[in-house]
Amino acid sequence: MKQAFNFNAGPCVLPKQAIENTVKALYDFDNTGIGIAEISHRTPGWEKLMADTRQLWRDLLNIPAEYEVLFLGGGASTGFMDVPANLLNKKAAYLQTGVWAKKAAKEAKLFGETVIVASSEDKTYTYIPKGWTVPTEIRKDFNASEINNVMLVADMSSDIMSRPVDVKKYGLIYAGAQKNVGPAGVTVYIVKKDILGKITDRQYMNPLPTMVDFRTHAAEEAKNISMFNTPPVINIYMMYETLKWVKETVGGVEAMNKINVKKSAMLYEEIDRNSMFIGTAEKDSRSIMNHCFVMAPGREDLQDAFMAFAKERGMVGIKGHRSVGGFRASLYNACPIEAVEALVQCMQDFEKANK
Repeated sequence: MKQAFNFNAGPCVLPKQAIENTVKALYDFDNTGIGIAEISHRTPGWEKLMADTRQLWRDLLNIPAEYEVLFLGGGASTGFMDVPANLLNKKAAYLQTGVWAKKAAKEAKLFGETVIVASSEDKTYTYIPKGWTVPTEIRKDFNASEINNVMLVADMSSDIMSRPVDVKKYGLIYAGAQKNVGPAGVTVYIVKKDILGKITDRQYMNPLPTMVDFRTHAAEEAKNISMFNTPPVINIYMMYETLKWVKETVGGVEAMNKINVKKSAMLYEEIDRNSMFIGTAEKDSRSIMNHCFVMAPGREDLQDAFMAFAKERGMVGIKGHRSVGGFRASLYNACPIEAVEALVQCMQDFEKANK
């Protein structure tokens, strides 16, 4: 089999042991003789796995008891609607630092007044709006006083589990699993319990439909936590295996962050050194997860040639977002450092071949 290095922006690279253990569970889950895709979510074995997965989240991110951890079907795009449906009573402020933030704000407008407090759309989201401390990829947890003491909500789909997070500073965090914690099809919501059910005089979706209301899925009675209806069991099982890998093999989120910073620095160093390429984001706005670059001025005619060159060497998923062009290499948690080294070597070889 030809070696491939996966830099896709999502679905992401997954730990090999998580894949292997999930394959085994497809044949036999918990020594029941029944596969994970066939098992009832009301069996004791599955209920325990759900509890163990929630505990892994709590252990890895130090999630306090006053927060619930929910695993719901759909992706973060569903969260664009679910979050304002549950929280937007009067007004919401959105920092628009990417195409997904723009889509999220569009959904929020269906529920109430939505204000875009800052945006970098004018330059295709390549910089942090000045005057704001919130970066394109939130790489620090700031205090409520920095945002006028309003409740902070964050979509962490791209960087969840890649760094430590001070959960107490947020009312709600949500993330699609398919970047760092599993396959597409399940979304994680970390929500402070006492912020739910506060919608008063909103005309639309008041009261909330049962499946939209987070309180439905956070209810402890009848073991309903994330299991009011059948959850996406395969996706959650693979999440469980991925979190075990972060905790037991990598050594936790702080260790994971050190690895991610090292991988990111290696690639950015080559982008900045190589005469063929130039980074698209301002240096103080760079993501350690998604690395965007284009051909250097005067080298634009070589874009297709580099894409073919990289493909021949096993680089997969480096085509840039359609709104920016060029290239994008996503170095999520399970992307091995060997893949980054291979991409750097590929860029160096292309430079030598085209000087």
